[in-house]
Amino acid sequence: MIPFDYERATDVDSAVATVTGDPRASFLAGGTNLVDHMKLGVAHPHLLVDVSRLPLDDVAELPDGGLRIGAAVRNSDLAAHDVVRARYPMLSRALLSGASGQLRNVATTAGNLLQRTRCVYFQDVTTPCNKREPGTGCSAIGGYVRYHAILGASEHCVAVHPSDMAVAMTALDGVVVVRSADGDRRIPLSEFYRLPGDRPDRDTVLAHGDLVTAVELPPPPAGNRSAYRKVRDRASFAFAVVSVAAELTIGDTSITSARVALGGVAHRPWRATLAEEVLVGSPPTEATFAEAAAAELAAAQPLPGNEFKVALTRRVLASVLRSLAEEARR
Repeated sequence: MIPFDYERATDVDSAVATVTGDPRASFLAGGTNLVDHMKLGVAHPHLLVDVSRLPLDDVAELPDGGLRIGAAVRNSDLAAHDVVRARYPMLSRALLSGASGQLRNVATTAGNLLQRTRCVYFQDVTTPCNKREPGTGCSAIGGYVRYHAILGASEHCVAVHPSDMAVAMTALDGVVVVRSADGDRRIPLSEFYRLPGDRPDRDTVLAHGDLVTAVELPPPPAGNRSAYRKVRDRASFAFAVVSVAAELTIGDTSITSARVALGGVAHRPWRATLAEEVLVGSPPTEATFAEAAAAELAAAQPLPGNEFKVALTRRVLASVLRSLAEEARR
Protein backbone atom coordinates (compact mmCIF):
# COMPACT_ATOMS: atom_id res chain seq x y z
CA MET A 1 0.00 0.00 0.00
CA ILE A 2 1.14 3.54 -0.80
CA PRO A 3 -0.35 5.88 1.82
CA PHE A 4 -2.02 9.16 0.85
CA ASP A 5 -4.39 11.63 2.47
CA TYR A 6 -7.89 12.31 1.19
CA GLU A 7 -9.95 15.46 1.53
CA ARG A 8 -13.42 16.16 0.16
CA ALA A 9 -13.70 19.71 -1.20
CA THR A 10 -16.64 21.81 -0.03
CA ASP A 11 -16.23 24.66 -2.54
CA VAL A 12 -14.15 25.55 -5.57
CA ASP A 13 -11.99 28.24 -3.97
CA SER A 14 -10.95 26.15 -0.99
CA ALA A 15 -10.10 23.23 -3.29
CA VAL A 16 -7.92 25.51 -5.40
CA ALA A 17 -6.23 26.97 -2.33
CA THR A 18 -5.47 23.53 -0.89
CA VAL A 19 -3.89 22.13 -4.04
CA THR A 20 -2.07 25.36 -4.88
CA GLY A 21 -0.45 25.33 -1.45
CA ASP A 22 0.76 21.73 -1.66
CA PRO A 23 3.01 20.72 -4.57
CA ARG A 24 2.20 17.03 -4.01
CA ALA A 25 -1.58 17.42 -3.94
CA SER A 26 -3.85 16.48 -6.85
CA PHE A 27 -7.49 16.98 -7.71
CA LEU A 28 -9.60 13.81 -7.87
CA ALA A 29 -12.83 13.57 -9.85
CA GLY A 30 -13.83 10.33 -11.58
CA GLY A 31 -10.36 8.89 -11.01
CA THR A 32 -10.41 6.81 -14.20
CA ASN A 33 -6.93 8.02 -15.18
CA LEU A 34 -5.30 9.20 -11.95
CA VAL A 35 -6.08 6.05 -9.97
CA ASP A 36 -4.61 3.90 -12.74
CA HIS A 37 -1.42 5.94 -12.62
CA MET A 38 -1.24 5.64 -8.86
CA LYS A 39 -1.52 1.86 -9.15
CA LEU A 40 1.19 1.78 -11.81
CA GLY A 41 3.52 4.01 -9.83
CA VAL A 42 3.39 6.78 -12.43
CA ALA A 43 1.72 9.30 -10.09
CA HIS A 44 2.55 9.75 -6.41
CA PRO A 45 0.24 12.35 -4.84
CA HIS A 46 0.29 12.42 -1.05
CA LEU A 47 -3.02 14.35 -0.91
CA LEU A 48 -6.11 13.86 -3.07
CA VAL A 49 -8.68 16.66 -3.03
CA ASP A 50 -12.00 15.22 -4.19
CA VAL A 51 -13.87 17.76 -6.35
CA SER A 52 -16.45 15.31 -7.71
CA ARG A 53 -19.22 16.58 -5.44
CA LEU A 54 -18.80 20.27 -6.23
CA PRO A 55 -21.70 21.87 -8.15
CA LEU A 56 -19.97 21.62 -11.53
CA ASP A 57 -22.22 19.05 -13.17
CA ASP A 58 -24.66 21.22 -15.16
CA VAL A 59 -25.05 21.60 -18.91
CA ALA A 60 -26.55 25.03 -19.62
CA GLU A 61 -27.39 26.94 -22.78
CA LEU A 62 -25.70 30.32 -23.07
CA PRO A 63 -27.45 33.54 -24.15
CA ASP A 64 -25.62 33.54 -27.52
CA GLY A 65 -26.82 30.02 -28.32
CA GLY A 66 -23.66 28.30 -27.16
CA LEU A 67 -23.32 25.72 -24.41
CA ARG A 68 -21.57 25.67 -21.03
CA ILE A 69 -20.54 22.20 -19.86
CA GLY A 70 -19.60 21.77 -16.22
CA ALA A 71 -16.29 20.10 -15.43
CA ALA A 72 -17.97 17.31 -13.46
CA VAL A 73 -20.52 16.33 -16.12
CA ARG A 74 -20.18 12.61 -16.76
CA ASN A 75 -19.21 11.58 -20.26
CA SER A 76 -22.28 9.36 -20.65
CA ASP A 77 -24.63 12.18 -19.59
CA LEU A 78 -23.01 14.65 -21.96
CA ALA A 79 -23.17 12.24 -24.90
CA ALA A 80 -26.90 11.70 -24.28
CA HIS A 81 -27.80 15.34 -23.67
CA ASP A 82 -30.51 16.53 -26.07
CA VAL A 83 -28.79 19.81 -26.97
CA VAL A 84 -25.45 18.09 -27.57
CA ARG A 85 -27.03 15.47 -29.81
CA ALA A 86 -29.00 18.09 -31.78
CA ARG A 87 -26.43 20.90 -32.14
CA TYR A 88 -23.08 19.19 -31.56
CA PRO A 89 -23.48 15.62 -32.86
CA MET A 90 -19.73 15.43 -33.49
CA LEU A 91 -19.15 15.74 -29.73
CA SER A 92 -21.73 13.09 -28.86
CA ARG A 93 -20.17 10.65 -31.32
CA ALA A 94 -16.69 11.33 -30.01
CA LEU A 95 -17.76 10.64 -26.44
CA LEU A 96 -19.53 7.42 -27.38
CA SER A 97 -16.44 6.18 -29.22
CA GLY A 98 -14.27 6.51 -26.13
CA ALA A 99 -13.66 3.87 -23.45
CA SER A 100 -16.48 1.60 -22.28
CA GLY A 101 -19.98 2.35 -21.05
CA GLN A 102 -18.91 1.72 -17.46
CA LEU A 103 -16.01 4.19 -17.72
CA ARG A 104 -18.16 6.82 -19.44
CA ASN A 105 -20.54 6.64 -16.50
CA VAL A 106 -17.69 7.71 -14.18
CA ALA A 107 -15.34 9.84 -16.29
CA THR A 108 -15.85 13.61 -16.20
CA THR A 109 -15.49 16.41 -18.73
CA ALA A 110 -12.41 17.93 -17.08
CA GLY A 111 -10.85 14.53 -16.40
CA ASN A 112 -11.27 13.55 -20.03
CA LEU A 113 -9.52 16.72 -21.17
CA LEU A 114 -6.69 16.21 -18.69
CA GLN A 115 -6.05 12.50 -19.16
CA ARG A 116 -2.43 11.72 -19.89
CA THR A 117 -0.91 9.76 -22.75
CA ARG A 118 -1.37 6.01 -23.05
CA CYS A 119 2.18 5.55 -24.39
CA VAL A 120 3.32 2.14 -23.15
CA TYR A 121 6.67 3.54 -22.05
CA PHE A 122 5.06 6.34 -20.02
CA GLN A 123 3.05 3.73 -18.13
CA ASP A 124 6.00 1.39 -17.59
CA VAL A 125 8.07 2.81 -14.73
CA THR A 126 10.97 0.46 -15.55
CA THR A 127 11.69 2.36 -18.80
CA PRO A 128 13.11 5.87 -19.34
CA CYS A 129 10.45 8.48 -20.16
CA ASN A 130 10.92 12.24 -20.40
CA LYS A 131 7.19 12.81 -19.85
CA ARG A 132 7.25 10.84 -16.61
CA GLU A 133 10.77 11.82 -15.49
CA PRO A 134 12.26 14.73 -17.44
CA GLY A 135 15.80 14.18 -18.65
CA THR A 136 15.75 10.39 -18.60
CA GLY A 137 15.17 9.90 -22.34
CA CYS A 138 12.39 8.71 -24.65
CA SER A 139 12.11 4.93 -24.95
CA ALA A 140 9.56 5.20 -27.76
CA ILE A 141 12.14 6.61 -30.16
CA GLY A 142 13.59 3.46 -31.65
CA GLY A 143 10.90 1.38 -29.95
CA TYR A 144 7.24 0.48 -30.52
CA VAL A 145 5.57 3.52 -32.11
CA ARG A 146 2.40 2.31 -33.84
CA TYR A 147 0.28 4.75 -31.82
CA HIS A 148 2.77 7.62 -31.72
CA ALA A 149 2.99 11.10 -33.21
CA ILE A 150 3.54 12.07 -36.82
CA LEU A 151 3.00 15.81 -36.24
CA GLY A 152 4.49 18.26 -33.76
CA ALA A 153 6.76 15.78 -31.95
CA SER A 154 10.25 16.49 -30.65
CA GLU A 155 13.43 14.55 -29.90
CA HIS A 156 12.26 14.46 -26.28
CA CYS A 157 8.79 12.91 -26.77
CA VAL A 158 6.68 11.35 -29.51
CA ALA A 159 3.61 10.47 -27.42
CA VAL A 160 0.07 11.40 -28.47
CA HIS A 161 -2.92 12.74 -26.56
CA PRO A 162 -5.51 9.98 -26.06
CA SER A 163 -8.82 11.87 -25.72
CA ASP A 164 -11.63 11.62 -28.26
CA MET A 165 -13.74 14.31 -26.61
CA ALA A 166 -10.86 16.81 -26.69
CA VAL A 167 -10.48 16.39 -30.45
CA ALA A 168 -14.15 17.21 -31.04
CA MET A 169 -14.09 20.14 -28.61
CA THR A 170 -10.98 21.51 -30.33
CA ALA A 171 -12.74 21.40 -33.69
CA LEU A 172 -15.76 23.12 -32.12
CA ASP A 173 -13.63 26.06 -30.87
CA GLY A 174 -14.21 25.13 -27.24
CA VAL A 175 -12.95 27.38 -24.45
CA VAL A 176 -11.77 25.97 -21.11
CA VAL A 177 -12.84 27.91 -18.01
CA VAL A 178 -10.19 27.70 -15.28
CA ARG A 179 -10.24 28.83 -11.64
CA SER A 180 -6.95 29.72 -9.99
CA ALA A 181 -5.98 31.60 -6.85
CA ASP A 182 -6.18 34.77 -8.98
CA GLY A 183 -9.73 34.13 -10.23
CA ASP A 184 -11.22 32.82 -13.47
CA ARG A 185 -9.67 32.83 -16.90
CA ARG A 186 -10.71 31.38 -20.26
CA ILE A 187 -8.32 29.45 -22.47
CA PRO A 188 -9.21 28.40 -26.04
CA LEU A 189 -8.66 24.68 -26.46
CA SER A 190 -6.37 25.48 -29.38
CA GLU A 191 -4.04 27.12 -26.80
CA PHE A 192 -4.75 24.83 -23.85
CA TYR A 193 -2.46 21.93 -24.80
CA ARG A 194 1.29 22.10 -25.32
CA LEU A 195 3.52 20.45 -27.86
CA PRO A 196 6.30 18.47 -26.16
CA GLY A 197 9.32 20.60 -27.05
CA ASP A 198 11.92 20.07 -24.33
CA ARG A 199 9.27 19.84 -21.56
CA PRO A 200 7.03 16.91 -22.48
CA ASP A 201 6.09 16.48 -18.80
CA ARG A 202 3.81 19.51 -19.17
CA ASP A 203 0.70 18.52 -21.13
CA THR A 204 -1.18 21.83 -20.80
CA VAL A 205 -0.62 25.49 -19.94
CA LEU A 206 -2.22 24.99 -16.51
CA ALA A 207 -0.24 25.81 -13.39
CA HIS A 208 -0.32 23.59 -10.32
CA GLY A 209 -3.57 24.24 -8.48
CA ASP A 210 -5.52 25.46 -11.50
CA LEU A 211 -8.95 23.81 -11.58
CA VAL A 212 -10.98 23.36 -14.75
CA THR A 213 -14.57 24.33 -13.91
CA ALA A 214 -16.27 24.26 -17.33
CA VAL A 215 -15.94 24.15 -21.09
CA GLU A 216 -17.87 26.62 -23.24
CA LEU A 217 -18.80 25.91 -26.85
CA PRO A 218 -19.85 28.68 -29.26
CA PRO A 219 -23.08 28.26 -31.24
CA PRO A 220 -22.58 26.13 -34.34
CA PRO A 221 -22.83 27.76 -37.81
CA ALA A 222 -26.27 27.58 -39.36
CA GLY A 223 -26.63 24.72 -41.81
CA ASN A 224 -23.44 22.96 -40.77
CA ARG A 225 -22.75 19.24 -41.04
CA SER A 226 -20.34 17.54 -38.65
CA ALA A 227 -18.89 14.11 -37.95
CA TYR A 228 -16.37 12.29 -35.79
CA ARG A 229 -14.65 9.21 -37.15
CA LYS A 230 -12.24 7.05 -35.17
CA VAL A 231 -9.97 4.41 -36.69
CA ARG A 232 -8.76 1.90 -34.10
CA ASP A 233 -7.47 -1.63 -33.82
CA ARG A 234 -10.65 -3.04 -32.31
CA ALA A 235 -14.26 -1.92 -32.17
CA SER A 236 -14.45 -0.93 -28.51
CA PHE A 237 -12.29 0.19 -25.60
CA ALA A 238 -9.38 1.14 -27.84
CA PHE A 239 -7.57 4.42 -28.38
CA ALA A 240 -7.47 6.04 -31.81
CA VAL A 241 -4.79 5.17 -34.28
CA VAL A 242 -6.22 8.17 -36.16
CA SER A 243 -9.38 10.18 -35.60
CA VAL A 244 -11.01 13.09 -37.44
CA ALA A 245 -13.48 15.66 -36.15
CA ALA A 246 -14.81 17.82 -38.95
CA GLU A 247 -17.55 20.36 -39.54
CA LEU A 248 -18.45 21.94 -42.88
CA THR A 249 -20.94 24.56 -43.95
CA ILE A 250 -21.53 24.49 -47.69
CA GLY A 251 -23.12 27.23 -49.77
CA ASP A 252 -24.43 27.06 -53.31
CA THR A 253 -21.05 26.45 -54.93
CA SER A 254 -18.37 26.51 -52.23
CA ILE A 255 -17.51 25.72 -48.63
CA THR A 256 -18.26 28.75 -46.44
CA SER A 257 -16.83 27.48 -43.15
CA ALA A 258 -14.68 24.55 -42.06
CA ARG A 259 -13.43 23.35 -38.68
CA VAL A 260 -11.22 20.28 -38.51
CA ALA A 261 -9.17 18.57 -35.80
CA LEU A 262 -7.19 15.34 -35.80
CA GLY A 263 -6.58 12.83 -33.02
CA GLY A 264 -3.98 10.13 -32.56
CA VAL A 265 -1.35 12.08 -34.48
CA ALA A 266 0.20 14.56 -32.03
CA HIS A 267 0.94 15.44 -28.41
CA ARG A 268 -2.26 17.49 -28.43
CA PRO A 269 -5.51 17.41 -30.40
CA TRP A 270 -4.28 18.75 -33.72
CA ARG A 271 -6.25 21.65 -35.20
CA ALA A 272 -5.95 21.24 -38.95
CA THR A 273 -5.68 24.92 -39.87
CA LEU A 274 -3.87 24.29 -43.16
CA ALA A 275 -6.67 21.99 -44.29
CA GLU A 276 -9.25 24.57 -43.23
CA GLU A 277 -7.53 27.25 -45.31
CA VAL A 278 -7.75 25.06 -48.39
CA LEU A 279 -11.38 24.17 -47.77
CA VAL A 280 -12.94 27.60 -47.15
CA GLY A 281 -13.92 29.22 -50.45
CA SER A 282 -13.28 26.07 -52.48
CA PRO A 283 -15.87 23.81 -54.11
CA PRO A 284 -16.78 20.67 -52.13
CA THR A 285 -15.10 18.29 -54.53
CA GLU A 286 -12.90 15.24 -54.25
CA ALA A 287 -9.95 17.27 -55.51
CA THR A 288 -10.47 19.91 -52.80
CA PHE A 289 -10.65 17.31 -50.05
CA ALA A 290 -7.50 15.58 -51.27
CA GLU A 291 -5.68 18.92 -51.48
CA ALA A 292 -6.77 19.85 -47.94
CA ALA A 293 -5.58 16.55 -46.51
CA ALA A 294 -2.27 16.76 -48.37
CA ALA A 295 -1.67 20.31 -47.13
CA GLU A 296 -2.16 19.31 -43.51
CA LEU A 297 0.03 16.22 -43.74
CA ALA A 298 2.84 17.85 -45.71
CA ALA A 299 4.80 18.50 -42.50
CA ALA A 300 4.30 14.99 -41.09
CA GLN A 301 7.44 13.31 -39.74
CA PRO A 302 6.59 9.65 -39.12
CA LEU A 303 8.85 7.28 -37.26
CA PRO A 304 10.04 3.88 -38.44
CA GLY A 305 6.99 1.78 -37.63
CA ASN A 306 4.18 4.34 -37.99
CA GLU A 307 4.71 5.60 -41.54
CA PHE A 308 1.32 4.14 -42.44
CA LYS A 309 -0.39 6.80 -40.33
CA VAL A 310 0.37 9.54 -42.86
CA ALA A 311 -1.53 7.86 -45.69
CA LEU A 312 -4.21 6.63 -43.27
CA THR A 313 -4.83 10.12 -41.89
CA ARG A 314 -4.97 11.56 -45.38
CA ARG A 315 -7.54 8.99 -46.50
CA VAL A 316 -9.71 9.23 -43.38
CA LEU A 317 -9.80 13.03 -43.50
CA ALA A 318 -10.75 13.09 -47.20
CA SER A 319 -13.39 10.42 -46.58
CA VAL A 320 -15.01 12.32 -43.71
CA LEU A 321 -15.12 15.54 -45.73
CA ARG A 322 -16.63 13.68 -48.67
CA SER A 323 -19.33 12.21 -46.42
CA LEU A 324 -20.22 15.65 -45.05
CA ALA A 325 -20.52 17.08 -48.55
CA GLU A 326 -22.76 14.22 -49.63
CA GLU A 327 -24.91 14.72 -46.53
CA ALA A 328 -25.25 18.44 -47.30
CA ARG A 329 -26.48 17.68 -50.83
CA ARG A 330 -29.30 15.42 -49.66
